[in-house]
Amino acid sequence: MSMITPEVLRRMDQPGPRYTSYPTADRFVDGFQPAGFIAALAQRREHANAGLVHPLSLYVHIPFCESLCYFCACNKIVTRQRDRAQEYLDYLTREVALQVAHLGPGQAVSQLHLGGGTPTFLSDEQLAQLMQLLRDNFRLAPDGEFSIEVDPRTVTPQRLANLAALGFNRLSFGVQDFDPAVQQAVHRVQAAEEVFALVAAARAQGFKSINIDLIYGLPRQTAASFARTLEQVRQLRPDRLALYAYAHLPERFKPQRRIAQSELPVLDDKLGLLRLALDSLVQAGYVHVGMDHLALPGDALAVAKRQGRLHRNFQGYSTQAHCDLLGLGVSAIGRMGALFTENARDWAHYRSCIDQGQLPIARGLLLSRDDLVRQSVIMAFMCQGEVQFESIATAHFIDFRRYFEPELAVLAEFERDGLLEMNLADQGAIRVTAIGWYLVRTIAMVFDRYLQLARGEGRERFSRVV
Repeated sequence: MSMITPEVLRRMDQPGPRYTSYPTADRFVDGFQPAGFIAALAQRREHANAGLVHPLSLYVHIPFCESLCYFCACNKIVTRQRDRAQEYLDYLTREVALQVAHLGPGQAVSQLHLGGGTPTFLSDEQLAQLMQLLRDNFRLAPDGEFSIEVDPRTVTPQRLANLAALGFNRLSFGVQDFDPAVQQAVHRVQAAEEVFALVAAARAQGFKSINIDLIYGLPRQTAASFARTLEQVRQLRPDRLALYAYAHLPERFKPQRRIAQSELPVLDDKLGLLRLALDSLVQAGYVHVGMDHLALPGDALAVAKRQGRLHRNFQGYSTQAHCDLLGLGVSAIGRMGALFTENARDWAHYRSCIDQGQLPIARGLLLSRDDLVRQSVIMAFMCQGEVQFESIATAHFIDFRRYFEPELAVLAEFERDGLLEMNLADQGAIRVTAIGWYLVRTIAMVFDRYLQLARGEGRERFSRVV
């Protein structure tokens, strides 16, 4: 990171997607009719019966939070009314029945993720009810990855033991920052000692992977305060780390209006925080997996990166091969073949669809041939850091150099900055350099047709790269 000049960082620091998908979710079409999705479910059912599909990935969105974190941009419902969670589970049960009616019961699932919101807002009994619902309708693989996002303020060591008993084998703790002043500024106060105790308890329970989320660029963060947080993280030594840049978009996310602009680090200071974090964590033995994720060398993500098996979906980096994703709950995103869908984001709209016996799909997109070509390129950059012209050309029946002639011309500047290396001779390849990995989103953006067409729209759809 220290090898990237401040000038290059400033030039590359622009709004851009995180590419958990391509096309990105902002390109989904409103009023998308579920007929195409129902047909895709039925087709998967036929292929599954013939043994021709990979196992499913499941995502369940739990929108509830007890309190409001000012930095948050997630789709959430802030409440302390626990009875709302039970009502939500009842509707989830009905949605699963609607999905399975088309998909068929007993589909194999190799990956499950509970996100939010705060999944641990649910009681142990409610989580048990949810897991039983999934087991009644799907076949959870014995060696699958089953993860849940955890707010440390909502769990105890006993609750972690209960999560393990329910079958979860991966945890993600939302920490963001250990500094008390920063925590107060973002309305998320939690003692470091409690997090340390929970991580120790999770290890004692045998969880296969423990992730910690950190955010840089928060209000009141300084180099000195963030260095202390990083030292505590090094002591914790989680298996994985997600290091996100805080995106201050108060015009889009109302909770962020409670954050004082004057308390945010200026760009140079924010870049300094990123450099500090990456240098500190790499020195501690972490591998930069891609974009804003790091892992210890023995973690499955780092192993997948070394072996060229890394994948990416709506939950981020994954060791799972490309598989269809079924999203359940408010605002959940799914994918079936070349079809993306997003459930209704509004709770009332979601309920109304279920009450009418309809799938609660509000938005979606059928990928075009060009979408699929560019998706292959962007995901190759995001996951392997390398694009082989021949593999893309063979898979999609294109002449890579001719198809992407304008993009290759743009990448020449990136090559001069030392972010990538291009071999336009022989079979052709583009490889991201070690420092280029820190700006891989910017490299991928060159191939994003929607983003290029939207230049000059006058509003920021995405967070900034740095």
